[in-house]
Amino acid sequence: MIKRQGTILIVDDNRNILTTVRMLLEPIFDNITTIATPNSIPAKLREEHPDVVLLDMNFSSGINSGNEGLYWLREIKSLSPKTEVVLFTAYADIQLAVTGIKEGAADFIVKPFDNEKMIRTLVEARDKNNGANNPVDNSANKNGGKGSGKTSQGAMYWGDSEVMNNLRNIVEKVAATDANILITGENGTGKEVLANEIHRLSTRCGKKMLPVDMGAITETLFESELFGHVKGAFTDAKTDKPGKFELANGSTIFLDEIGNLSYGLQAKLLTALQRRSIVRVGGSTQIPIDVRLVCATNRNLQQMVSDGEFREDLLYRINTIHLELPALRQRKADIVPLANRFLHQYADLYNKVSIRFSEEAEKKLTSLPWYGNIRELQHAVEKAVILADGGIITAEDIDGGNPTRKEKPLEEVQTLDEMESRMIEKTIKECEGNLSVVAARLGISRQTLYNKIKRYGL
Repeated sequence: MIKRQGTILIVDDNRNILTTVRMLLEPIFDNITTIATPNSIPAKLREEHPDVVLLDMNFSSGINSGNEGLYWLREIKSLSPKTEVVLFTAYADIQLAVTGIKEGAADFIVKPFDNEKMIRTLVEARDKNNGANNPVDNSANKNGGKGSGKTSQGAMYWGDSEVMNNLRNIVEKVAATDANILITGENGTGKEVLANEIHRLSTRCGKKMLPVDMGAITETLFESELFGHVKGAFTDAKTDKPGKFELANGSTIFLDEIGNLSYGLQAKLLTALQRRSIVRVGGSTQIPIDVRLVCATNRNLQQMVSDGEFREDLLYRINTIHLELPALRQRKADIVPLANRFLHQYADLYNKVSIRFSEEAEKKLTSLPWYGNIRELQHAVEKAVILADGGIITAEDIDGGNPTRKEKPLEEVQTLDEMESRMIEKTIKECEGNLSVVAARLGISRQTLYNKIKRYGL
């Protein structure tokens, strides 16, 4: 769905609902405010000038008449006549919600709510207020990053940096196609989140994307997990079982950590992709598969091809479109807006709704290298929200960026060889020289490890 300009005020005393609805609406609207008590409504109307208010009908404990919602509906329409109000009601209060519509509410949404119904109703209310179809280009968003993406797992934050705007332009062009996509980037940059966004924008979004962690599948279970098995195929095969490719039929399959797949298993995966069909373990029937393939890795597959560790024909098959996610330190303009989005999320969760970053804290956020990328930033913000005294998060409350790390950041490494050499040397130290453990951790054979040690003079 196209992102739209608009300010939404959500009023509900259930903080879990506030967090859930905020996360649902963040891809759609560029400014979302949540409050847990209706007494704050007049101030928010003056400060935020919301286009739409999503208003719960009951707030006082033990009182479920819905009259509170009607009272605040009248107050909102009196204080801000142009603001549209959508009532949030339990099934038993539908008649009161109808009364609310007669008194000026734009519509009502019944709890438990349907996500699509929620989005559609609020978009229609917003369009009634401001005129329909007012999409917003994320690069033009100037409200400190609010609403320019999502923040939770499975949710995309694009930001305003040039590198991310360029990436977004490519994604919007390729998402609607069935082209195979390879996503690369450091750990914590959001590769699975990007895969989810590609799926959301695709023609296959009616079905859920199926993620598969290739690094977690053992060699002995690979075919059973991906291609399925028939009853009696092996000792524990009590029934027929479809594999991941069958389960993802008609949708998107996301193969994460594709670089960890052994050379032998790469051939089996390639065969399935070339034939567009699979055979269950123990079976003989070719089962057609219709999937959109998205893969991800933090490894250099081209270098692995050169080293004989990854099949070149498989790389060509999965790499129709290559998307590189930048490290967070390479998109510094997005750090504070992204941190603020995490701040809103955890402020709601931990009941610290008025908390904010000090100016010094924001400067520190930008100055830290964030080697763990978005994942590390998210954890640092959550910790700061929990431990902060009062309503201000200071620079001292920010703990992140691994400031004691002495290795050069990756963008300062001059060559891929230097990067790989550094990683092998670091892993050898961590494993106390046990090369079998080193090879297993790096996902390569002992012979390949020996060759690399000799090559780099380690």
